Amino acid sequence: MVASSRRRSPRWGLRITALVSLLLLTAAGGGHLLLSRIGGDIRRVDAFAGLDERPRADGRGLNFLVVGTDRREGISAAQRARYKLGGAPCNCTDTIMLVHLSGDRERASVVSIPRDSYVEFPPHTNRGLGEELAVHAGKINSAYAHGGPPLTVRAVEKMTGVHVDHYLEIDFSSFMKTVDAIGGVEICSARPLKDSYSGLDLPAGTSRLRGGEALSYVRARHVDATSDLSRMRRQQQFLAAVMHEVAGTETLLNPARLREVSGTVLGSVRADEGFGSGEMFALGRAMRHFSPRSSEFTTVPIASMDHEVPGIGATVLWNERKARELFTRLREDKPLRVKHKYTAKAVPVEIPPSEIRVQVLNATGEKGLGARADAALARSGFATTATPRNAPPTTRPHRTTITYDPKWDRSAHALHTALPRAKLVPARDHGPVMKLTLAADFTPQQIHKVRAADPILDGAEVWSAFATKTGDEAECA
Repeated sequence: MVASSRRRSPRWGLRITALVSLLLLTAAGGGHLLLSRIGGDIRRVDAFAGLDERPRADGRGLNFLVVGTDRREGISAAQRARYKLGGAPCNCTDTIMLVHLSGDRERASVVSIPRDSYVEFPPHTNRGLGEELAVHAGKINSAYAHGGPPLTVRAVEKMTGVHVDHYLEIDFSSFMKTVDAIGGVEICSARPLKDSYSGLDLPAGTSRLRGGEALSYVRARHVDATSDLSRMRRQQQFLAAVMHEVAGTETLLNPARLREVSGTVLGSVRADEGFGSGEMFALGRAMRHFSPRSSEFTTVPIASMDHEVPGIGATVLWNERKARELFTRLREDKPLRVKHKYTAKAVPVEIPPSEIRVQVLNATGEKGLGARADAALARSGFATTATPRNAPPTTRPHRTTITYDPKWDRSAHALHTALPRAKLVPARDHGPVMKLTLAADFTPQQIHKVRAADPILDGAEVWSAFATKTGDEAECA
């Protein structure tokens, strides 16, 4: 990994959708003969087995379901050790995204789906146990292990109401080869990023990541308290960076280099039977003027990051109303960035309140105050435990306090913005959950409304209903 003082990097991106972009850019460059020659290298998967009467294209764009799995075939022992790829794979989808190409081929909308999203699976045959299962709850990333690509497609279609036209899949080894084939990717970070679990060790500033380092970057889940949501943002940032990299190099103008890169990409991806060289060429020609500015990225709106389900554990629960609006716009081939005058008065904070867990302790002796405080914080968007407790009778602080682990200091300061009169009390090894201890000086009316800081929201007079970014919004994450 090579650090640089330059500060150029697109805002967001994702690994697997980068393959789609590269394939289409190749076709856009007039590579029909090339695609015809090496299109046979694409590994095929029957992603629509058992899904009868698939509707024909309606002119409202094309939808790709793109997934990254944790399969590790082809990974050497040295790579396993260096990039922390030990352990047995779960045979599940590590990354799930819906990519919508508009009917006029002038826009690509990319929606990240949290891998722990709560889902009710339709009836299916468990391919591991060979038994028939009725409708049951689970996490969406387990669909691949239970029923392979077909169940993954069915689950996503059921949750989103969006028809999937094509399916694309890549694993760890394929991802690393693809990044190396394009010569690495430049990523910018506003602060050092380190995760001992994935092997990520990234300095502040701009760095060029090769295959294994890029894999550590998109896999990292222990950089901060926001876990999977932060990882999805980094994955989205990576896609935009790849698009920028390919569009800004001589790859498309050098036939030999184009053949090498395209051969690696096509040999790495698994796709449904219907996605052949003809489809790639037609899409590429239609998108020949496509650029990072033409792409938009967002994540499914979240209601809870810690929705407990018996027998399953903590799952991610979607905000049904906002998610329905999001996928309606996708189905209707409309842009996700819905611009309007910004009128909110909430105070911006670095960490979204929905990603901050808060346990309320009532030390005042006033009956019901803890429940009122918990409800007020929940209305402000914080992920409260919804189970306020009474502090021990011996605990009667004179001032309301926020106890937090210094590892999650940014989350603590975001909560403190909502409760500026409270006292911050650091406590090592306290864990990610903030503890708010209410004293006699507290009233629910003191809680200020806060929201996630955002460059678009804070720097302009418009706002996107789905916190959407475009691929050309260049700044460090």
